[in-house]
Amino acid sequence: MTESTYSVRGMVCGHCAGFVSEEMERVAGVTAVAVDVESGEVTVTTDRDLDIADVRAAVEEAGYELDDRHSRRP
Repeated sequence: MTESTYSVRGMVCGHCAGFVSEEMERVAGVTAVAVDVESGEVTVTTDRDLDIADVRAAVEEAGYELDDRHSRRP
């Protein structure tokens, strides 16, 4: 399992977090999602490497913007 954290712009409330979580959970390989609206970070646990294009598409489908900054921990 790998944990990656992404910066997402535009989230301001719990509903925002719900939209992002819902879309991220649809990305193949994602096993868990945690959204911190205050910091603007989304942490995902995965069972495989994710394509950043898939992550960006999920965030944009939710109506937000993926920042270029992210970190990954095995």
